[in-house]
Amino acid sequence: QVQLVESGGGLVQAGGSLRLSCAASRNIFSFNSMGWYRQAPGKQRELVAGITSGGNTNYADSVKGRFTISRDNAKNTVYLQMNSLKPEDTGVYYCNADHIRGGVVFDYWGQGTQVTVSS
Repeated sequence: QVQLVESGGGLVQAGGSLRLSCAASRNIFSFNSMGWYRQAPGKQRELVAGITSGGNTNYADSVKGRFTISRDNAKNTVYLQMNSLKPEDTGVYYCNADHIRGGVVFDYWGQGTQVTVSS
């Protein structure tokens, strides 16, 4: 069973920075992709940033230029560096990983970490 453990959330003022970490219980090269999602109160969960096993990245338009996703293969950890935070970035941030085996997609989620940006 794969475990993803997020950390690094907290309360920060607008314009500040946070770095989220997602530690995986196994080699992250085994995943096709990993990503960060967030869910604000009363809203659907949305993709914030993703990174493939090949290192390609993608970002939601709302965070481009402010957030950076990266990974440390030796530590089996994926990071999300969040700069110039805005109140609308507030939400629970979830780490996600997926891999495909035999044509079946296996999807894994962390427990989430709260990010609150005050104005």
